Amino acid sequence: MSLGLLTLGAVALDALFGEPRRWHPLVAFGNFAHRLERRFNSGGRGWRSHGVSAWVLAVLPLSLLAWLLSQLPYIGWLVGVVALYAAIGLRSLNEHAEPVADALEAGDLDEARRRVGYMVSRETRELDESAVARAATESVLENGSDAVFAALFWFAVAGAPGVVLYRLSNTLDAMWGYRNARFERFGWAAARIDDVLNYLPARLVALTYALLGRTRQALRCWRRQAPRWDSPNAGPVMAAGAGALGVALGGAAVYHGERHERPLLGEGPEASARDIRRAMDLVRQGVVLWLAILILGGWLLA
Repeated sequence: MSLGLLTLGAVALDALFGEPRRWHPLVAFGNFAHRLERRFNSGGRGWRSHGVSAWVLAVLPLSLLAWLLSQLPYIGWLVGVVALYAAIGLRSLNEHAEPVADALEAGDLDEARRRVGYMVSRETRELDESAVARAATESVLENGSDAVFAALFWFAVAGAPGVVLYRLSNTLDAMWGYRNARFERFGWAAARIDDVLNYLPARLVALTYALLGRTRQALRCWRRQAPRWDSPNAGPVMAAGAGALGVALGGAAVYHGERHERPLLGEGPEASARDIRRAMDLVRQGVVLWLAILILGGWLLA
């Protein structure tokens, strides 16, 4: 079965069922990763080498298992579809973003703050309407890259083992990749590996956003603004996305009680509830474009 059809099948499963409500494999993996961290980083005293060892134990055996299962006759293709379905989160992203936009449009700022708190790590209790919309729009653009497009990319490159390796690595970065006393040394490997795995996908996503929106403005924002962002991959994605939408993102945000003066991204008016929906539309259109390219490419190469 062609790569394009396998990818389409996984995206269709996500659209129909969303993330598994019970027995999600990433929940079990997260529990396993937490035990590994306690073992290798007891009291926050783990070194970089401990973090590398923990990453290897967490990621490589499961990636190898995915490769072995994908080689099985008759059902190997199904392993790939299920692996990709478990890795992407397009419907889940919309299920988190939509209630924020709904609450803002209904004038319920407290509910909007509560809902956006599920999407971002910054403090949301004091955000005004524009800041809530800005936070949600940024999250849609960035998580569209991490939770959707990068999974599609690694599945296209390396099949089931590729998407499993990527999703597990990305999960470890979310758990261990903090710059604080506990994870500064131990989580270094998880953060750097995730940066490497996201480098190419992030730039393809930035290009996708640009092509589907205000192209010249998106490319200009990407070139000028992305280098100022602290993340080498989130910068291009969010700068291009903000430029494509014609909206102003970035700016000051409070994380764990500390105010961070982040660079401005994009050009245009302050974000609103409408921009949250426009960002989701941009991600969905990008997925359609990628699927079309994969299907057409497979047909031409057949």
